[in-house]
Amino acid sequence: MALEKTWRWFGQKDSVTLSELKQIGVEGVVTALHSIPAGDLWPLEEILQVKKEIEQYGMRWSVVESLPVSEGIKSCSPERRRLIADYIASLRNLAEAGIDTVCYNFMPVLDWARTDLHYKNKQGGESMLFDYPTFAAFDLFLLKREGSEKDYPESIIEKAKQIYAAFTPAQREELAYNIIVVTQAFIHGVLGEDSHNYIERFRAYLNTYSVINRDKLRENLVRFLEDVIPVAEDVGINLCIHPDDPPFPLLGLPRIASTQEDFRWILRQIDSPTNGITFCTGSLSGGSDNDLVAMAKEFAPRIHFVHLRNTTHIENRSFFESGHLTGSVDMFAIVKILLEEQLRRKKEGRKDWRMPFRPDHGIRILDDFTREANPGYPLIGRLKGLAEMDGLQTGIERMLKREG
Repeated sequence: MALEKTWRWFGQKDSVTLSELKQIGVEGVVTALHSIPAGDLWPLEEILQVKKEIEQYGMRWSVVESLPVSEGIKSCSPERRRLIADYIASLRNLAEAGIDTVCYNFMPVLDWARTDLHYKNKQGGESMLFDYPTFAAFDLFLLKREGSEKDYPESIIEKAKQIYAAFTPAQREELAYNIIVVTQAFIHGVLGEDSHNYIERFRAYLNTYSVINRDKLRENLVRFLEDVIPVAEDVGINLCIHPDDPPFPLLGLPRIASTQEDFRWILRQIDSPTNGITFCTGSLSGGSDNDLVAMAKEFAPRIHFVHLRNTTHIENRSFFESGHLTGSVDMFAIVKILLEEQLRRKKEGRKDWRMPFRPDHGIRILDDFTREANPGYPLIGRLKGLAEMDGLQTGIERMLKREG
C-alpha cells in the first residue's frame, strides 16, 4: 500500500542507468522525450521506444515530467493554435502508449531559480541555495531589467549592491549563467544549451511578459485547461500542474501557482478530477507562509503526483535545500495524509489509486562528487532520500494498520 517509488530519469544521457534504478528498488520512472524541443509533437513511435526501454527492466513509465507548455501557449502568441494542436496530439499519443499521468508547469520564462548550486552544509555535502539579495544583484546589475528597482525594498537593494561589488567578473558571469542556462537547459528552458548572447536573449523573453500581468496569465492558463482537460478526460490521462519555484514573483513575472489560494482557484476553474496537482513540498516550502499540511489535506483528492524534499529558511526570502526529512516541512504529517488518501482511493475502487512519488533533488554526498549529474539530481543523495521516505512511509503504514 506504500506510495509508488519513482525516480526522475533524463534518458540515455543520464549518468544513472535504468539497470541501476532497478537495483535500488525503483518501481516507476519519471521521464520525458528530452530530445524534442518544447512545443513540438511527441511521435507515438518515440514514446513507445522509451516505454519499451523502461519496461525491459521491470519498471513502468509512471509519469511524464514534463510535456512542456511552451512560451507561445503561456503568452498566447500567434502560434498558439498550432502549439495547442500539437500538445493535444501528444497527449493522445501518450494515452495510446498507456501512460496516464502528465506533469506540467505554467511558470513563464524561468522554470526555477537558485543562486548557488554548490552550497555546503555542515556535514560537507552540497545542496542548492536561493539567496534573495544575490538574486536581486543578478536582476538589478547583471540583467539590468528595466524597472527592477521597484520590485525590491531598499534594504535588499543595498545588500545587492554590496554583493555585486564584492563579486569578481568571473563570479558575476557564473551567477548569470547558472540562473539562465545551467538550471534551465536540461528541462526545456527557453534558451536550451545554446548560450550565445544568453543574457540579451533572456531579456527579450522577459519583455514578452511586459504586458502580461497575473490576471492575464491566469486567463491564459484557463484557456489552456479548457483546451486540454476534455481531451485528457477522454483518453484517461491525469494532468497535474507543478508549483512555482520559488513560490513568489521574480523578475517582474507573474506567479499563479504558489499558494493555497492559487491552487484552490486553479482546481475550481475546471472542476474535474483530471485537473490536478503535482504536490512538490520543496517548491511550496520555499514560501514561508505556505502551510503544506493544510494544503495536503485540502487538495489530497486532486494530487496526482508527489515530489518530496525539504528546505530550511534563512532571512529575506532565502532558503537552502536541506535534504528530505530535515527542514521546514512536516514530512511525517504530509506522508500520512497521502497514504490515507491512497487508502481512500483504493476503497472507492479507483483505477488510479496508487500515488507516485519521487525523491526530489538531493544533497550531493560521497560518490556523487565523482559523477556527472544535472543540478539537484545526484545519485547517492537522492537514493538517501528515497530510503528515508520509504522508511517513513513503512512506519506510517504499520501505524495506520494498528489504528484499523
